[in-house]
Amino acid sequence: MFFLDKISQTKKFLLKTTMVTTMASSLIAFSNGPVAFADSSETSKDYHVYLEGTYIGNVTDKNVVNKILAEKADDPDFMKQIQDVPYQVFPTAETETETVQTIRNIFQLQTEASAIVIDGKPIAYVENQKTAEEVMKKLIHQYVPEDQLADLKDRKASDNTNLPALKENESRLLDVRLSKNVSFSNENTAPEKIMSVEEAVTFLQKGTLTEKKYAIQKGDVLEIIAQDHHLKMADILKVNPGLTKDTLLKVGKKINITVPKPFIEVMVDKEVNKKEEIPYKKDVIEDKSLSKGKTKVKQEGKNGARSVTYKISEQNGATVNKDEENETILEQPVNEIVIKGTKVTPSRGDGTFAWPTVGGYISSKQGPRWGRMHKGIDIARPSNRTIKAADNGVVVSAGWGGGYGNKIIIDHRNGYRTLYGHMSSLKVKVGQRVSKGSAIGIMGATGDATGVHLHFEVYKNGSLVNPLSYLR
Repeated sequence: MFFLDKISQTKKFLLKTTMVTTMASSLIAFSNGPVAFADSSETSKDYHVYLEGTYIGNVTDKNVVNKILAEKADDPDFMKQIQDVPYQVFPTAETETETVQTIRNIFQLQTEASAIVIDGKPIAYVENQKTAEEVMKKLIHQYVPEDQLADLKDRKASDNTNLPALKENESRLLDVRLSKNVSFSNENTAPEKIMSVEEAVTFLQKGTLTEKKYAIQKGDVLEIIAQDHHLKMADILKVNPGLTKDTLLKVGKKINITVPKPFIEVMVDKEVNKKEEIPYKKDVIEDKSLSKGKTKVKQEGKNGARSVTYKISEQNGATVNKDEENETILEQPVNEIVIKGTKVTPSRGDGTFAWPTVGGYISSKQGPRWGRMHKGIDIARPSNRTIKAADNGVVVSAGWGGGYGNKIIIDHRNGYRTLYGHMSSLKVKVGQRVSKGSAIGIMGATGDATGVHLHFEVYKNGSLVNPLSYLR
């Protein structure tokens, strides 16, 4: 029973409060100490509290202790525990508040569990050792397929070091280990600390069972969010799949800002075979006869293929090292060969004009015709219908021109411009540089034309002139 041992008397006082009083008779004792304090009316006694003969602290009212024990009276697990408290040296307290907390700490409900001990420190508690072993097994299987792990164990058991070459896209384990020493121990702990298998695996992997979330605020950017939470932006992107640095952040959307800090990591060494493309190279050959800016493909490129074996080291599924062990070329790549033109085309004419067609004759001259002015000359019946630039220059107009049909105007950058009308199709565009004699279109009968021919005009400093005075 609980009892008080007064210094002034040797008589034992029974504390008749609850069932706990009977069950804990050999544990808790009080003694009446010296005067603790005095008020205006009477002198108060200070009770010293002992557990199995060891002094814990002092209280002014023994009922404070009885009340603590009474709270646990209906708990059979506690009643069993209170009878089994071993003799030990407990921390002492000088104030009643400290004494009460010490007693609560001593008699808090605990149960036997299996601790997963990492490098000598208990990290997680589960029901028993079998459960602890299941936790570690499940943790390893998060990163290692069970069949490959079994194959590795068989190879190590048989000491088979002569391994055949891997087949295409095949892989095999070389070693699996934990980053720290792991052991199990039976310990007493509070029931609420005992985890399920899934909780324990998550806790060992992430260092926490709960993820901290952050709700996006107006004006937020990832860099600032990372800085405010002492993180790197790469950390936030890693724990939020699908989120990128360019993602538009939506106000109110919650993102994970908990970066895993694993207590232990699964280290895996493995060999992996992959079939990979060998990219073809591009060879460029310069050609002075081809205009600058133009290219021609002489030979199409084709990727090759190779079989390559890598030795890879992983840490909790993340690759930390990758070395190429060997390769076999399956198909050599074929390089692309491109002809690149280097011929510079002057944009300024020399003031003389070449005949703009391949042969042909003048079917109509410049001057009055059918009651109105015919501004240029018409050339018909060439040996082929290619229309050519009369001199070097830059195309300033290329398209439909009303009565001219498909029309091109070239500015020769020397005060002259030439116009080409009625073409069936155009081969140049506005802004393009052309050289004297280069093809610019095909003769036709578009617009106001009575037959297939080229209508050709020449302007000098903005004024219409007779083409026949300039053609050579």
